Amino acid sequence: MEREVLVVGYPDATLTDVAGPVDVFEGARRLRGGYRVRVAGVGGGFTASGVRLEGVDLREVKGSVDTLVVVGGTGSFAAARDEVLVANLRRLAADARRVTSVCTGAFVLAEAGLLAGVRATTHWAYCAELAARHPDVEVVPDAIFVRDGRVVTSAGVTAGIDLALALVERDHDAALARLVARWMVVFLQRPGGQSQFSVRAAVRPVREVGLRAVLDAIAVDPAATWTVETMARHASMSTRHFGRLFTAKVGTSPARHVERARVEAAATLLEAGDEALDSVARRCGFGSSETLRRAFLRVLGVAPGGYRERFRTTGAA
Repeated sequence: MEREVLVVGYPDATLTDVAGPVDVFEGARRLRGGYRVRVAGVGGGFTASGVRLEGVDLREVKGSVDTLVVVGGTGSFAAARDEVLVANLRRLAADARRVTSVCTGAFVLAEAGLLAGVRATTHWAYCAELAARHPDVEVVPDAIFVRDGRVVTSAGVTAGIDLALALVERDHDAALARLVARWMVVFLQRPGGQSQFSVRAAVRPVREVGLRAVLDAIAVDPAATWTVETMARHASMSTRHFGRLFTAKVGTSPARHVERARVEAAATLLEAGDEALDSVARRCGFGSSETLRRAFLRVLGVAPGGYRERFRTTGAA
């Protein structure tokens, strides 16, 4: 049975947002079948990164669509105001098994009411705006992609490839997803919970000298003993004041920030070699492989062994 994958664009979409998922699903079709991939827009074709793409008229798509993919791009905000586009997305989504978006395509889905009450993400630069425009959406600001029931949304641009690979893996198996990734020379099929950027780069800019010093010190040595008391002393602040200030300025608790920094450090070691998990855990401040495993599942949504295996396989020549 063929699954209908409909990739929906509009004027001034991003070409990679379209081509990434199309290449993944088309690659899976060539290797094992099971997909029918089409591109659609209101009136048929549309421009993506200045390139004219031909597609079917969205208004003429009939029957059930298995996977609806709405792409992002600079035209996404205008697209969200296109009543014909939004109405047809709402119509097709009613019977679709999956509704997905790449990058700022999340704004179009939200305008159609398809993200109400749903956990979702978008390009990191637009997460705050998505939350402000659509308070009924639970925005996850730094995930590569987020699955909530039948709705799956991804971060910016190349994250659409990660999303599509994850859907292929769910439809078939991990072996096919890895084979498609290798064929596309994708260096790493990133797990959905992986941050869009490094922990230190993700932190909001802070003016307080003491707070900046603590953040820099954690980045340099995440395995150190970073209790709130230790961090407060490093920042030359009282423990109570430091705890309040850190959460207000950084946007997360001190403990959660340290955990993410340690997970990032551990991920780097797992990608680099064959070091035992117990050793990786100790070097990164977790103490045991079980503590490391629980932290990986919380932060990245995948176990350390699975993370290393995924890196190795998709990165193989």
